[in-house]
Parts: sequence; structure tokens; C-alpha cells
Amino acid sequence: MNHMKGFNPLSRTSAHRRAMSRNMVTSLFRYERVTTTKAKALEVRKAAEKLITRAKEDTVHNRRIAAKFIADEKILNKLFTEIGPRMKDRNGGYTRVLKMGYRQGDAADVVILELVDYKLPESSDTADKKSTKKAKAEKAEA
Repeated sequence: MNHMKGFNPLSRTSAHRRAMSRNMVTSLFRYERVTTTKAKALEVRKAAEKLITRAKEDTVHNRRIAAKFIADEKILNKLFTEIGPRMKDRNGGYTRVLKMGYRQGDAADVVILELVDYKLPESSDTADKKSTKKAKAEKAEA
């Protein structure tokens, strides 16, 4: 039975698991969205949510605790200056897991792990299409 095990070891050594978790959390905060397997996403989400909770209050103590997990100083600064204040009024549930399907090679569940307030960046192609549609509509009216 799997009672009270606490976490999914993901078939990795503790050092590999810790390094992978740190890298994925850093990538999540850098891009605010990562694509990974379901098992990894559920494990990374635990660490990410705890760090965001710490980042809601910008103190030296909280920064030092987060710096143990996030090595990149720019990402650490982004966590405390952008992500933490954005989540100030939210009482948990800072991330979302969206199912994408199955991976071709090994049929693993693939998901997108993202911050809940993530907005898709509008690409220049769609912006150009919208502006040309507006221009065409204005010409038709005139």
C-alpha cells in the first residue's frame, strides 16, 4: 500500500529529482507555462505553490528561503516583484494543469502546467490579421 508516502519519487535518485524539480520550477516562473508529463507537473506544482505563497510577502527571510530553491537571481526577483504581488488576493491554487493528450513515444500523459493568470501572448501574425480586417471594414464603409 502507498499510505503516507508523501511524494512521487518519479523513478529517480533524490539528487536528480531535486535538480529536476528546481529546474522545472525556475522554468515555470520564467515562462509562466511549461509542458511536461502529468506526474512531474503534479510534483512540481507543490513546490511552486509554496514558493508563490512565500513571494506574496517580500521579506529578506522569504527571499533567502526561495533562493535555496531558485538559483537564477532574475527569476527570483521576478517571483517577488511580479508573480507574488499578482497573486496577493488569491488564497492558494496559483497553478493549473491542462491535459494535452498522450506522448507519441511512450504514451505518457502530457499536460501544460501554467500560472492561473497566464495570458497567451498575442502573436504579430494575429495582430496583423486583425488590423487588416479592420482596414478592410473601414474601406467597405467608406
